Amino acid sequence: MKWRKQKEALAVPAVQIRNGSHHPFGMLGDYVPLRNGEVRLYRAVREAVPVVDAAIYKLIRMSGGVTVSCGSRRAEAALAEFLRTVPVGRGQFGINAFLDCYLDSLLTCGQAVGEIVPAAGNREIAALLCGRVEDIEVREGENPLTFSIWGPDEGGRMAELPYQDLLLFTPLNPEADSPYGVSLLRSLPFLADILMKIYHATGVNWERCGNVRFAVTCRNGDGTGAAEKGRVLAEEWSRAMRDGDAVRDFVAVGDVDIRVIGGDAPILDSQVPVRQITEQIVAKTGIPPFMLGLSWNSTERMSSQQADMLTTEITAIRRTLTPTVERICRLWLRMHGYTCGFEVVWNDINLQDEVEEARAFLYREQARKLQIENDAAKK
Repeated sequence: MKWRKQKEALAVPAVQIRNGSHHPFGMLGDYVPLRNGEVRLYRAVREAVPVVDAAIYKLIRMSGGVTVSCGSRRAEAALAEFLRTVPVGRGQFGINAFLDCYLDSLLTCGQAVGEIVPAAGNREIAALLCGRVEDIEVREGENPLTFSIWGPDEGGRMAELPYQDLLLFTPLNPEADSPYGVSLLRSLPFLADILMKIYHATGVNWERCGNVRFAVTCRNGDGTGAAEKGRVLAEEWSRAMRDGDAVRDFVAVGDVDIRVIGGDAPILDSQVPVRQITEQIVAKTGIPPFMLGLSWNSTERMSSQQADMLTTEITAIRRTLTPTVERICRLWLRMHGYTCGFEVVWNDINLQDEVEEARAFLYREQARKLQIENDAAKK
């Protein structure tokens, strides 16, 4: 009985409470996909992965720059002044500022919603405002060509918004069974979660390298005095390792082994998995790696193939935004009594050198001259 009591007294209690060390974007690993978009999840991906955030901002900047050409010069000048000075909220003005915010929501959330605010008397557009896609619902009508936008009313219940003609809604690559669009970041949460785990583990390992933990083991315990020796050893070691300006030495008698916890374990090489995941992320954005600060290629000059692909991506984004600009311009022209036609004109996408553009123009003119000569010879 006495031997059993001594054994029970020497038992070491188990630690129950642990500090759960997870990266700050834990929602990336336990999300559940929903039909109408996971807005908070996609915003967390942008905040967690700087490459994604930089890629979206570059797409927004390269897609901007729009003007309108009208059949009447007077209407064109007045419309250009309106597009340059229209308030869009947050102290910003102009259609380009509105499209920047609108496109940011479109790429991140897969959908964008805005509102045309008429002035008193309905003879002028007072402002163009972007809305929060989290606050609206899109409900399909009786046929596939009609839908309505719903929002919270004064009582907090979802109801159809009264002036549907003044609302702007654009989905990005909508699927056949849903009126909502598809976010550019839809396939990235899984990869972003793995990337955050690698970065978080790397940060924890470097923190431990600067502030190491020690394991002190005494192997000459003799039963009854082991607990007391362990307590004294722990107190002396804690006093020796206590932070302070004074230098303290630790002196122990017996077979005492001191090792750094985890010092023998090799640190995993994260370069290969991080690059593989980053390649997948960059491929999803459609932007050449060197434009995002990644020196993967042997040269920093954009090739013609990369320029053509990026131009195609930007053209597709502009094609999605064009109906929204047309609705705004058409309403403004009708409010001011203009019946002329108009055309939305985007700024040229300048990704190549001037020399390459001049050479391409020369080749086109030479081909055109040969074609004219051939047509004349056939006659």
